[in-house]
Formats: sequence, structure tokens, C-alpha cells
Amino acid sequence: MNPNHLRRKMIQAACLSCLGVASLATHAEQAAKWPEKVVHIIVAGPAGGTADIVARLLGDQLTKDTGQPVVVDAKPGAGGALAVNELSMAPHDGYTLLVGVSSLVSEIPHIVKLRNDMSKEIRPVAELGRGGLVMVGAPSVPAKNFAEVVSWVKANPGKVSYASYSPGTVSHVIGLQLNKAAGIDMTHVGYKGSTPALTDVMGGHVPLMFDGMATSLPMIKAGKIKAFAVSTPKRSPLLPDVPTFAELGYPQLETVSWMGLWTKPDVPAAVQASVREAALKAISQPAVRARLLDAGLEAGTGRTPDELVTSLNSDYKRVGEVLKSIDFKPE
Repeated sequence: MNPNHLRRKMIQAACLSCLGVASLATHAEQAAKWPEKVVHIIVAGPAGGTADIVARLLGDQLTKDTGQPVVVDAKPGAGGALAVNELSMAPHDGYTLLVGVSSLVSEIPHIVKLRNDMSKEIRPVAELGRGGLVMVGAPSVPAKNFAEVVSWVKANPGKVSYASYSPGTVSHVIGLQLNKAAGIDMTHVGYKGSTPALTDVMGGHVPLMFDGMATSLPMIKAGKIKAFAVSTPKRSPLLPDVPTFAELGYPQLETVSWMGLWTKPDVPAAVQASVREAALKAISQPAVRARLLDAGLEAGTGRTPDELVTSLNSDYKRVGEVLKSIDFKPE
């Protein structure tokens, strides 16, 4: 090889190496300073909903901790796809984040025809809060406990229906799983949201429902609906007298959804780590944890981003297999 050509190659390699080191240094500097300006949190859900409440709790605490303002913007629609799309158009500097439930990746792709792969559009950096489902019933349901519910449904095959807050979601899937596990035949009735479904359950139009604790809890406490079982691994502090499905002999019905803080995947790793650290510090505050409980959620567990991704992949596969068994098609 020509000596001059070799020399040029060596100089180019040295320059590229320097650029790489400079880039790493820049990212580290960005992470060390985060946040040094306004942080924008997009909410994958309606204003006043659970995701919005969690985002505002987080935003208020981040402002207290860092002195930087946090702007929260609710972006409902298309199962969260509109919020994800807005995040995808933001700079990859970690100053635009998203708060949304884990179903964005684990369930919505089975339900809505999407242009993009949600799992590649967003990456979880922290679990902010978590909660399971609760099996609830109308006051008119002739059962005092879960065993009596199963006996009642068995005595009325094909005549007892259950509501979900949306077809294809875990609130639909868990009923299908219970049908198979208990050898019963409940008929699914899908709704567009918890509110209309709970209204019909309270009115006795649909006797049973699998719902998120956050939305059912006020109705349970007011005595407007009955609670029979929860899907969490352990009894929930929100409903300590209600047994888990696992306790009742149905461990396959164990499921937990979580509210996460998400970034664009191409945000520098060091910046993602700073965002995560700030978020975990915020939700560790006793006042924030108490407010999360008021909203129907336990504080997040501190699982790593890689652990969260693994759980998302597992839940996506599980939901997909159940929906495939009934030939469910996305809208």
C-alpha cells in the first residue's frame, strides 16, 4: 500500500476515534445537566384519566426536585398511537417523554392496525405505577364470593355475560382464560372504555366485568358493585379483603399492567439513565406514593428497562395466543 495512502487512513481513523470520544463526552455532559430546560410529557390517554394523573404527579415532583418546569399534554386517540407518533417526531434529547400504560406495546398492536411497530417506537425507562384487574359484579349477582360466581355461571351456560373496557385488551382476554380454566361459558361484551361498561354493570345490564382497579375502586367502596377477585400476585393494599385468582386456584389469571415513563429509543443511553434516576427519585417520595394509591396504583417496583422490555414481550405473546384462539382480528 502507498505510504501516503496508509498515512491518510491512519489520520482518518484517529479523527473518527476522536469524534467518537467527543460524542460520548457530549452525551455524558447532556446527561449530567438533564434537565436544564423545560421537560415535555405527552400523555397516552385523555385529560383527567389515570395516565394524566400519574404524569402530573411526576411532573410536579420533578419540578420540585430539579427546579425545571414540566409541561404535561394529554394526547388521547387510536389506543395511544397518536401520543406515540407525537413522541416519534420530537428531538432525541430526552426532553420529550411519554407516560402511558404497558398495553401500548403488549396489547394495542393486537387490537388496532398500526403503521409502525410500537415496540420499536418507544422504550420504557421506568415503571411509575402498577395495578391489576379486579373481577367485579352487579349488586344483583346472586353470589357472595368467587366460588359462588363460578357455580352460578356453570348453572347458566351461555346466559351470563361479562364486560371488558375494550375488545382485545387484557380485560377481554382474562375472561376467555377463566372460561377455559374453570370450564364455564361466559359471553363477552366489549365496550369503549371503563365508564360505560361500569355504568351497565351497576345497572345490572351486564352482570360481570374485569376492570382496572383505578376505575372500579370508587364504585366498590361506595357499594355500587361487588369485588370477587384480583389479578395481582399478592392481595392489593387497595382491596386487602379481596383474594387473588392465584389464591383461588387460578394462577394462570395473574396479570399486572403498569404505567410507564417512555422515551424514544435513540435518546442517548446516558440521558435515558438520568431520566430514569430522576423519575425513580420522584416516585419514591411518600406523598407521591400515597397519591398513586389514591389513583388506584401501587408505586413502581424499580425494574430495569431491560426487565420491562422482557415483560412486555412476554405479555404481548400471551395476549396474542389467546386472541388467536378466538380468531380475533384488529380493527
